[in-house]
Amino acid sequence: MTYDDKILRFLTEAGSDGLSVRKLARHVFNASNTLFETVDFEEVHRYVQTFLLRNSRSSDSLVENVGKRGIYRLNPRSARSQQLMLMFSEEEEPEEAPKPAVDLSLSLF
Repeated sequence: MTYDDKILRFLTEAGSDGLSVRKLARHVFNASNTLFETVDFEEVHRYVQTFLLRNSRSSDSLVENVGKRGIYRLNPRSARSQQLMLMFSEEEEPEEAPKPAVDLSLSLF
């Protein structure tokens, strides 16, 4: 999964409140950093920051600034972001409720 996909997934999970650049970079860093592949946080932060700036320039962009400095969310007016929200919500499979264990022990009385 690329950084772009991870950024969009975390913004989808954040909902209408959005995430700050630093928190989003931290989530992407944690999702990308493994035992065998280490990633520099500053590099991830720069990438996330440029991705958000590049994709939030117009009013019909994929990402928009919430109004507070450095907080971004998916643009609800963008057709592409609505499609992404549907795609990510379909990927999440509903969890099946665990079946209650049947007591097969013998009664003492």
